[in-house]
Amino acid sequence: MAVFGRPYPLAVAAASDPLLERLAQEPDQAGLFLDFDGVLAPIVDRPEDAVPPPETRAELERLVERYALVAVVSGRVGADVRARLGVEGVVCVGSHGLEAEPQADRWRRTLAAFAADAPWPQEQVEVKGLALAFHYRDQPDEREAVRRLDAIADSAREDGLVARYGRKILEVLPPVGSHKGTAVRQLLEEHGLRRALAAGDDTTDIDSFAALDGLDVAVRVAVASAEAPSALLDAADVVVGSTDEFLALLRRL
Repeated sequence: MAVFGRPYPLAVAAASDPLLERLAQEPDQAGLFLDFDGVLAPIVDRPEDAVPPPETRAELERLVERYALVAVVSGRVGADVRARLGVEGVVCVGSHGLEAEPQADRWRRTLAAFAADAPWPQEQVEVKGLALAFHYRDQPDEREAVRRLDAIADSAREDGLVARYGRKILEVLPPVGSHKGTAVRQLLEEHGLRRALAAGDDTTDIDSFAALDGLDVAVRVAVASAEAPSALLDAADVVVGSTDEFLALLRRL
């Protein structure tokens, strides 16, 4: 694993260069699969305030012209990601890849009803189409907040839904097989790509990393933080310490 933007042995930095260079050698045969929050846009207290900085938008505009595919695979609704990016040519897949589900409308109604009935402040419940996010970043007693969210998670599972924790959130999703990894694999197959980079900062991005298994060139980039799961870092080929450091990495592609 290579670590950028932090003190590290020179040998580690040198070892990482060939991997990125191999990806960049044939950009017309490669795809970039990026998460939005915590990768392109810094994490903020209010999810509705998250936007990528102008420098990141400019870099995405360059990469769209250079690479066969630039995609953002996010837990947000795809239309929301497109609006926040404002970059033509980027493929946006929302709701952790669930938006293509045949039963999407049914699950939207089920999740909306669950969110409305959940004993949690509604201003801290984010309805993301085919996913719910119960935020607890601003809760004064985090341990008590998690205890209350555990009860919500149990209720979701009793209703046949999937509940899992991410970065200061409890996510509730439909019990279907689609996830970020299935979306990445579908896009790779549709475009006939054998080279790719996937970047993420949370548990759901591990599926994106796994989708690159078996490719000729695969680069898995984790954006580390105090909240990042250790499994994500363990699965990464490259670790950066912030969205700014990830932007610096993109500039090398």
